[in-house]
Amino acid sequence: MFAVITRVGSASVEIDGALCADMGRGLLVLLGVMEGDTGADAEWLARKVCAMRIFTDEAGKMNLSLADVGGGITVVSNFTLAADCRKGNRPSFVGAAEPGEAERLYEYFAKCCRDAGFEVQTGRFGADMKVASVNDGPVTIPLDSRVRYAARRSAAGHEEGSK
Repeated sequence: MFAVITRVGSASVEIDGALCADMGRGLLVLLGVMEGDTGADAEWLARKVCAMRIFTDEAGKMNLSLADVGGGITVVSNFTLAADCRKGNRPSFVGAAEPGEAERLYEYFAKCCRDAGFEVQTGRFGADMKVASVNDGPVTIPLDSRVRYAARRSAAGHEEGSK
């Protein structure tokens, strides 16, 4: 599961001219569900997103979480995050999960964020959406649930080498 998390002053989603999500300060999460993703990926990613300390404190350091600032989350499904552009000029999306499974995991990710106590608004899975955001910073962070264990091992090795 791949997400692009953007710290925003506001975010909104419009479908067919109707506003379906409109939020103030918080996080805009573009979520791509990949072939082979599971509920465990959604749970891990939701925990990371909800706990990230990427809001600035009074000293100007990124030290505050979403809970600390009272922000919300707007989640937008985005299968194009599965794009493979290694060959040719037209992206391939063969790595994206099948639509039924992708929608189930997208909804489950949003539920996990709600269960963590956050206001969560969403777009509509598979819809042509107009997404607007006022990026704050800008702070934009990619997260990939498939590399979480490798990243942990890499970080541990880096710490050992720095001693």
